[in-house]
Amino acid sequence: MHTTLVETDTAARAAVRRPSLIREAGYAYFPVALIARLPFAMMVVGILTLVVSARGSLALGGATSAMTGLGTALVGPLLGAAADRFGQRRVLLIAGAANSAMLATMAWLAFAPVPDAALLAVAFFIGATMPQVAPLSRSRLVGIIGRAYPKERRTPVVNGAMAYESAADEIVFVFGPVIVGLLATTLDPAAPVIGAAVLGLVFVSAFALHPTAQTATAAVGAARPEQAPVRELFRPRVLAPVVGALGMGLFFGAMLTSLTAFMAERGVPEQAGLVYGAMGIGSAALALGVALFPARFTLRARWLTFASILVAGTIALPFVGSIVAIAICLLVIGVGIGPTLVTQYSLAAAFSPRGRSATVMTMLGSAIVVGQSAASALTGLVADAAGAGTALVAPLLAASVVLGAGIWNAFASRH
Repeated sequence: MHTTLVETDTAARAAVRRPSLIREAGYAYFPVALIARLPFAMMVVGILTLVVSARGSLALGGATSAMTGLGTALVGPLLGAAADRFGQRRVLLIAGAANSAMLATMAWLAFAPVPDAALLAVAFFIGATMPQVAPLSRSRLVGIIGRAYPKERRTPVVNGAMAYESAADEIVFVFGPVIVGLLATTLDPAAPVIGAAVLGLVFVSAFALHPTAQTATAAVGAARPEQAPVRELFRPRVLAPVVGALGMGLFFGAMLTSLTAFMAERGVPEQAGLVYGAMGIGSAALALGVALFPARFTLRARWLTFASILVAGTIALPFVGSIVAIAICLLVIGVGIGPTLVTQYSLAAAFSPRGRSATVMTMLGSAIVVGQSAASALTGLVADAAGAGTALVAPLLAASVVLGAGIWNAFASRH
């Protein structure tokens, strides 16, 4: 009887010691990290809505959105590198405060008698100071897993964490534009930008001050974390996921813009977000399902499989003639999006050079923003000049970039 009690106590202690990502990160971490992403999802659409409403120019609105993407492209990876070197907390607090100030400035300047160049300059700095919450959250979780889990258990837990992170991104990018529309319609065109500024100040600061911010910083007693040389960032197995993320950004921008043109030709442009949201919900569900895939279904094979589904779903887009038909295409496309994104981030986590996890994650996040901004502008020009049918070819081209990057990754990972 005594032995049984000891064995039971030992088993109970082992169960208590068994790591849990939710417990290791803290129960408040995931809600805070989720809400802290909302300003990121609201910025581009909110600035576009504000500028078009205030200045009456769709071209200027598109240009300001493109400048936001340019700022993120040029400075975003540098913020990630700074977080790797100096710690996430300091970088996030500075960037979050500066970003909120820039957003408030944009809300004022849009209606002020200032030249358009002033709006473009502020838009660039909004993108440059955009807090990189999503990639830094991924970096934190990878650090927690590396610290708390035995080596043989890390890969499936990392895959599950990347699945959650991609699903969280999908949820935010579906509901972010909806929140922008509600605020702009019920309150004021400047309300979404002001709301993003307030959310950023509160929740990005909370994300920065959360104890997990210390996960990726230098070890106790070390002045700076040990880092691999910068040249390690330019190896094919690191660059392939970045190019794949760029392709995903191109797809998001091309799909939303061409879908808006398609709905506008049918007299219901305001319903574009609802139809687009169906794709996002399906994508989020499949992204979470990635954690259930068997280990023998390798990351390389997953990318090729789901990118192929993405391409297959986009082939029919230029030929659809009804809202129901395009919704069916989007449902198929959603099956390919979530797992592909999860796979790209999982590969980035696996092949990040030593001490540069935040840098690599930020490179992927910036690539998505750059692709989205560039494709939105170019697809809008095509839609104006040739109609929605021609514009719907753009998502197919973007999906082909994603598949091509997957093929490149397959060859790079073999070597």
